Amino acid sequence: MWSKLALFVIKQRRFLLLLLAVITVFMAWKAKDVEMTYDFAQVVSPDDPEMVYFQRFKKTFGEDGNVLVLGLQDSSVFRLGNFTELRALTDTLAKVKGVSGVLSVTKLIGLGKDTARQQFVAKPIFQKFPETQAQLDSLMKVVNRLEFYKGQLISPTTGATLLALTMDPTYLNSSRRQAVMNDILGHAEQFTKKTGIRLHYAGLPYVRSTMTSKVAGELKFFVMLTILVMGVTLLTFFRTWSAVLFPILVVLVVVIWCVGSMVLLGFKINLLTGLIPSILIVISIPNCTYLLSRYHYDYRKSGNQMLAMTRVIRKIGLVTLMNNTTSAIGFFVFCFTNIAILYQFGLVATVNIFAAFIISFIMIPAVFTYLPPPTPKQLEHLDAKPLTKLLEFFEHLVLDKRATVYMAAVAMVALSLLGISKVKSVSYMVDDLPKDSSVNSDLKFFEQHFNGIMPLEIVVDTGKKRGIFKLKNLERIDRFEAFLRTQPVLTTPVSIVTFLKAATQAFYNDNPEYYRLPDNSEKNFVLSYLAKAQATGAGNAKLLRSFVDSTGQKARISLKIADIGSRNLDTLLTHQIQPQIKQIFNGTGMDVKLTGTTIIFTKGNEFLINTLKESLLWAFGLVGLVVLILFRSVRAVFFTLLPNLVTLLLTGGLMGFFGIPLKPSTALIFSIALGIDGDNSIHLLAKFRQELAVNGRRVKAAIRTTLSEAGTSMLYTSITLFLGFAVFAFSEFGGTKALGLLMSASLLITNFSNLILLPCLLVTFEHGKDEEIDKSMLRHYDDDYHEEDDDKDLNLDRMTVKRLGEAPSA
Repeated sequence: MWSKLALFVIKQRRFLLLLLAVITVFMAWKAKDVEMTYDFAQVVSPDDPEMVYFQRFKKTFGEDGNVLVLGLQDSSVFRLGNFTELRALTDTLAKVKGVSGVLSVTKLIGLGKDTARQQFVAKPIFQKFPETQAQLDSLMKVVNRLEFYKGQLISPTTGATLLALTMDPTYLNSSRRQAVMNDILGHAEQFTKKTGIRLHYAGLPYVRSTMTSKVAGELKFFVMLTILVMGVTLLTFFRTWSAVLFPILVVLVVVIWCVGSMVLLGFKINLLTGLIPSILIVISIPNCTYLLSRYHYDYRKSGNQMLAMTRVIRKIGLVTLMNNTTSAIGFFVFCFTNIAILYQFGLVATVNIFAAFIISFIMIPAVFTYLPPPTPKQLEHLDAKPLTKLLEFFEHLVLDKRATVYMAAVAMVALSLLGISKVKSVSYMVDDLPKDSSVNSDLKFFEQHFNGIMPLEIVVDTGKKRGIFKLKNLERIDRFEAFLRTQPVLTTPVSIVTFLKAATQAFYNDNPEYYRLPDNSEKNFVLSYLAKAQATGAGNAKLLRSFVDSTGQKARISLKIADIGSRNLDTLLTHQIQPQIKQIFNGTGMDVKLTGTTIIFTKGNEFLINTLKESLLWAFGLVGLVVLILFRSVRAVFFTLLPNLVTLLLTGGLMGFFGIPLKPSTALIFSIALGIDGDNSIHLLAKFRQELAVNGRRVKAAIRTTLSEAGTSMLYTSITLFLGFAVFAFSEFGGTKALGLLMSASLLITNFSNLILLPCLLVTFEHGKDEEIDKSMLRHYDDDYHEEDDDKDLNLDRMTVKRLGEAPSA
C-alpha cells in the first residue's frame, strides 16, 4: 500500500500541491471569521443537581456574576472638586452601552418615611449637589449614618469606596464585551488623570475580559515564537535554509487549517483551544524532520532523488502515522467527556494532528523533488555524531548495568510517589493569571478593604408562602448573618433582613441605633410601609424583589468572598458555614442552600480533574490497543506502557516537590504527555523487533543497533519537542506555563524511560524465541531490508532523476 501511495504522491505532486493550495485558501477565508469566546464554558454537567439549582436561582433572583467594581481609597475624593469628578464619572459610566446600572456614593438612595401615605419613598441623598465643601461634609455625615451601605459601598474601617456597575449579560457574552470594557476603562483613566486618584478594578466581567484579551495576544505571540524556535532548531540540524523555510511553510498551512477548522466546527477560541496552533507546530516539525532526515539518508545511498523520496514515504509512512496516532490519542480522549471546553480542545487537536500528517507527507516530498538534490555539504549532518558517546553510555548501562538501572528506577519511582503525596488539588478563580498582575493586585485591594469580590449566594426556603416575612424566620436569618459577618473572608451580607433593618432605621428618622429588625410592636408598621413601597415601585423596591421571590417563600442572602482557593473554600463551607446552618435552622422546616458562581466554579474544577483522571485511563487503553494492533503482542503493550507510566510518575513527583498544584491545567498534561511520549516507545520497540529478526533473534545485537540508529533520532525529536513546549514557560497564564514546564520535563524524563529502562526490559524479558515476528507490519521501520525487491514495484523507468539546476519532470 505504501509503495503505491509513494508513487501517487510523487507522480501527482502538482495536482496535490494545487489541491492543498485551494483548501488552504478556503481555510484562510474561513479563519478570518474566528472569534474569541466571551461566554466561558461551564464544566459542570447541565444535569448536575447543583448546576440545576443554580440555573433556577438565576431565573428567580437574576445573575450573580455580572457586577464590575471600581474601587479607590483616597481621602481627597471627598474634596468638592474631586467629588464632582466622581459624580461625572458615575453619570458617564451609566450612559455606556452595556452598563445597565451604576451605584456609587454620589448616587446613594436613602429611605424617607411618608407618614401621609404611610410608605417609604426614595430620596437621593445628593438630590441637590453640594456647592461648597461644608455642604459636602454635611451630606457625607448623612451617608455615614446609613448602616446599610457600610461594608457594601464604603469600608467602615479604611474609608475606601467603590462604584458597582451592573453589566448587561447580552453584552458580556458577545464580541461587544471588549468595546464596553475599553469604554469603561477609558473613562476611568480620564478620571485618574484629572484627580490623581488611582482606581482598582475587579469583578468577573473584568477578570474574564482581561483573560480573553491575554488569550488573543498569547495566541499570536506563541505562534510566532514557536515558529522562530523551530526554525532555529531545523537550521541547527540540517544547516540549509530550504530545510527551514519549507517545514515552516508546512506548519503555517497547518495553523491556517487549524483555525479554519474551528470556524467550520462552530467553535471559538478559548484558553485551551488558543494553545492548539502552537502545539500543532511543535508536533508537526518532527514529521518534517523524520521525512528530511530519511530523504537525505536514502538520497546518499541511492543517488536517485525520486527513488529516495518514494522510499521515504514507503519506509517511514507507517511509523510516522503511528506516531501521530499516539500523539492524537492524548487529545482524542478528551472527546469522551461531556465538558464542552475539553471536547472542543480534544476534537480540534485530533483532527488537525492527522491533517498535519497529510500536509507534511504531501508538501515535503512534492517540494523537495522540485528543488535541487541535497549537496554533499548538506548531507554532512548524517555523519555528525554529537550524541554518540551519550548513546554508548546508554548501551553500557543497558547491557552491563541493568540491575543498577532497575534499582535507580525503583528509587526514583519511590521518591516520585513521595512527591505525588505532596501534590495538592487546589484552584483559584483567577488561578491562571500571574501573582504580580494588575488583576491580582487589584483583587488584593478589594479583599483588604471589602473582604472579597467573588460572588457567593445563600438561599433560605421557608417552605411556605410569605413565610419569609414571619418575624421568627427573619430572626433566624439575622442570627445566621451575624455569624457570616464574623468571617474575615466574607463581605457584609445583603438580604431582606438588611433591607428591613434599613427600613426600621428610616422609620426612626435614620437613627443608627435603630438599624435592626423591627420587634413585634413595630413589625406591622414597618412591613406595611415596605409593602406599599414595593407595590408602587418606590424606594428600593426593585432591589428588594432581587432578594425575595414573588411568593415570599424564598430569600436570598448575597455576599462576596475572597479568592481563598478551592481547599479553603471547601473548609469554610463544610466545616464552618454548614454546621451553623444546622444549628440555627434544624427543626424549623426551613431549607438553606449554598450556590453561586464561586461554588459552581470550584465544583467544576473538581469535576474537571476527575474527568481528566478518567481520560488518562482511556489514553493508556487506546495507546495499548494501537501497540497491540501494530505488534500483535501483549508483551509489546507491557514494554510500551511501563516506561511511560514511570515517566508520568516522575513528572507527578516533580509537581509535588516543586509545589505545583493539581488543577485542570496541570491534570491536562498527563494524557497529552502519554500520547507524545508513547511515540518514542513505539519507535524504539518497532526498530528493535525488526533488528531482532535481521540479527537472528540475538537480543543484545538488536539492542546495540537499535540504540545507535533509533536513539539519535529519538534524542533529536525529544530536543525539538522540548524546545517547542518550553516556549509556553513565557506565558502569563499559570496553567499554560505549567503545561510548558511539565511537558518539557516529561520529554526529558522519557529519554531515561525509553532509551535506558525500555531496552533493559527488552534485554531481560525478550528472549527472541517465543514468537514469530510479523515482518509485514514492521518492514517500514527497517533500514536494511532489501529495498531492491520493493523498488521493482516503483516502475523506475517512468521516473527520472532531476539533476541540479534542471527543471523537474515526472
